[in-house]
Amino acid sequence: MSTTKRVTMLYGREGMNLSVPAESEILRGKHPPAMENPGKTIRAGLEQPIGCAPLRELLRKKKPRTTAITISDITRPVPNKTILPELLKVLNEEGIPDAAVVIVVGTGLHRPSTPEEKVELVGEQILKRIRVVDHLAADKSTVVKVADAPPVFVNKIFVESDFRIVTGLIEPHFMAGYSGGRKGICPALVDLDSVQRFHGHQVMADPHSANGILAGNPCHAESLRIAKTVGCDFLVNVAISSDRRVAGVYAGHMESAHAAGVRDVEQWTTALVEKTFDLVITSGGGYPLDKTFYQTGKGIVSAMEACNAHSTLLIVSQCEEGIGSPSFTEMMSEWSGRWQQFLKHIANTPVKHDQWQVQMMCRAMARVGGEQILLVSELNPKDLRKTWVQSVERVGNAQDRAQQAIDAFLKNHPAARIAVVPEGPYTMLRRMGDTK
Repeated sequence: MSTTKRVTMLYGREGMNLSVPAESEILRGKHPPAMENPGKTIRAGLEQPIGCAPLRELLRKKKPRTTAITISDITRPVPNKTILPELLKVLNEEGIPDAAVVIVVGTGLHRPSTPEEKVELVGEQILKRIRVVDHLAADKSTVVKVADAPPVFVNKIFVESDFRIVTGLIEPHFMAGYSGGRKGICPALVDLDSVQRFHGHQVMADPHSANGILAGNPCHAESLRIAKTVGCDFLVNVAISSDRRVAGVYAGHMESAHAAGVRDVEQWTTALVEKTFDLVITSGGGYPLDKTFYQTGKGIVSAMEACNAHSTLLIVSQCEEGIGSPSFTEMMSEWSGRWQQFLKHIANTPVKHDQWQVQMMCRAMARVGGEQILLVSELNPKDLRKTWVQSVERVGNAQDRAQQAIDAFLKNHPAARIAVVPEGPYTMLRRMGDTK
């Protein structure tokens, strides 16, 4: 009888412990250690940045009357409470008062932040000191045009500020190659039409619009083009450890600092896959990423590198907020069981809000099919029927249901090759010999 081992999966805020056969392969990155004094490292990054002059020198040269700092929204575990105090300290010391600073939450097309989420994002003290506003992509009164042919509109507060600082997190991204850098402006701060255009059918259909690829990636190229058009005076990006603490700091020029971070993150997050597996167990990334099924698609698509046409994928993702936006939910429901027809349809129709996430789900359907993707979540039965995948609806809590699904699979496939990806989309799977 096979012995077992316990694996902790990212799931909601608390995680989930599962038992798998001892010979199961655990696919994860190198897990860089968290920095003992991240504030000190951030200060050093501001004083000795990558590819540009120190922040103080730039401020003294430009003498800005207004400064905008953009941060990621609640779906990204960026340690803003560590980054922002260091930035604000330098700004204040260079004569820029709190009243001249605005923090813009780069929501992209995500919903606005709740009051509680703003506290979680920046902390009560900063929220009392600094004006914090959400970007509203669909509100034309809050954006200004920065380019023609095609027209691009960007958050007015950010564009019209004398000094622009972009913050964010560098991690694998299943469309744009890596997050961070230029994404803090586009899609974070652009208008609805721009997001829809550079997430269009042709862009998403390009095989280079994938995890870990920047060269030749049209999603990355368009995002970078718009970000450079707007302009970024200073970038502060971080990489994080498995417990969501700062593991790397990349401050300075938007492209140079981001490139340095990408090199580290690639090494830290890559897990090599020699062969595909019969059962792949993965996660939606835990809180805050697994709040919706919309974001869960990242975990599903990212796991496809370990799957073949006969594989079963089990994903655990809490989805406490439901499916996602009304548009995404409607498309998932309307095209359930007809993903091939969906791809044909969007090839010749205007881009809809969140269409790109449905299109990325089609990559998983093409690899393994919805009947071979099992979901353990907190979705209600009505929503579960809209997800294109199979819900694990058995007895007990989420952990019990996930374990029952594993045990049932092993009963029917006792010699199965099994892989576990505990961090889900935060791990970048690559086939042996792949030179992406």
